[in-house]
Amino acid sequence: MAYADVEDIETRLQRTFTSSEEANVEALLDSASAVLNKLVNVIEGDTEQADLLKFVCTNMVCRAVTAGSMDVLGASQTSITAGAYTQSYSFATPSGDMYLTKLEKRLLGITTGYIGSIEPLIKGWYGCDNRCINCSE
Repeated sequence: MAYADVEDIETRLQRTFTSSEEANVEALLDSASAVLNKLVNVIEGDTEQADLLKFVCTNMVCRAVTAGSMDVLGASQTSITAGAYTQSYSFATPSGDMYLTKLEKRLLGITTGYIGSIEPLIKGWYGCDNRCINCSE
């Protein structure tokens, strides 16, 4: 079950798809939904979570559909020059890979973890007990 449908993508991109494009978009929606199912503990009946899943699924598919096109939606960098008429774009995902942004991960509660350290507790004490060989304390 996809969290969004072809109409959601058409609305977001403000265009209609041909029948072959619709088949591709449906496949992308299924793939994006499968990724989200793997990453998120989906709670049945949670309408707020359902809205967020639809939002993220739509974003993922829109990025994949517009990848490599001259649509500025997928651009991570643009450059326009008036003299000599130059215009260039750099795309965040030129190959059409699906990914989640930091904001989308945060909205869905997906954490990437962190590294930390804990000071060891040795014999009930955090530090030197003046019994070590090279103790200067």
